[in-house]
Amino acid sequence: MSDAVILLLAAGASSRMRGADKLLEEVGGEPLLTVMARRGAKAGPLRVTLPEGNAARAEALDGIDCEIVTLPAGCDQSQSLAAGVAGLSGPVLVMLADMPEVTAHDLHLLLALSRQAPNAILRAADADGTPGNPVMFPADLLPALQQIKGDKGARGLLKQHAARVHLVPLQGQRALTDLDTPEDWAAWRAAQSR
Repeated sequence: MSDAVILLLAAGASSRMRGADKLLEEVGGEPLLTVMARRGAKAGPLRVTLPEGNAARAEALDGIDCEIVTLPAGCDQSQSLAAGVAGLSGPVLVMLADMPEVTAHDLHLLLALSRQAPNAILRAADADGTPGNPVMFPADLLPALQQIKGDKGARGLLKQHAARVHLVPLQGQRALTDLDTPEDWAAWRAAQSR
């Protein structure tokens, strides 16, 4: 079995940020993309999808050991996913770049569990069991991940293979906290400062 690769999806347009780029918002004094890529690289081999021509996002990855896959600007999540898994032969841990509470420890946990249950789809969940991200996909699903269409990500695939999905509870709301709008960011920062 080939080693798992961590795929960080960071090719989205940040369209709901009204002109700002959510992946360049600061978390602990660094762009969110830098923080998430560093966490991914700590856990294993990292591949990152980026939109072509986005110098600021590329710069945020300077000095981080990762493979960058570029896509034409405006690609949806499914296109990003397909490009990200192209050429892989082992399992893939798909993480979203706009989820600042997912830690390197969370990624290590999913990777370790996948070695124990290599045919399972391991999906992070919140403490109450609500499914979220990241998601560990076994190698046999790589072709299906490349066939997904539209901006729904792998939801349909997860539904189709529901019997193989095992939820992995993460602490608190880590698996659900994604920041898509300026309001999301403001509320999250306010909660962090409490």
